[in-house]
Amino acid sequence: MEELTVAVFIAVIIGVVELAKGLGLSTKLSPLLAVILGIPVGIFYLSVDVQTGIVYGLIIGLSAAGLYSGVKTTLKK
Repeated sequence: MEELTVAVFIAVIIGVVELAKGLGLSTKLSPLLAVILGIPVGIFYLSVDVQTGIVYGLIIGLSAAGLYSGVKTTLKK
């Protein structure tokens, strides 16, 4: 798994989640959407076997949700 590729996918997922929130998605559901978007990325782009892809996808989705939350909290202070 290349670090640059993962970073790009995390940024794309953050952007898609922000777009969905702009279209009316509840803020409470945004981490779930990030994880749901991360799983296909892990399966189809980063892994050969499905189980490993799911784990990578969960990591990517949770990273995207956590990165956004961390930056948002830091900027509010």
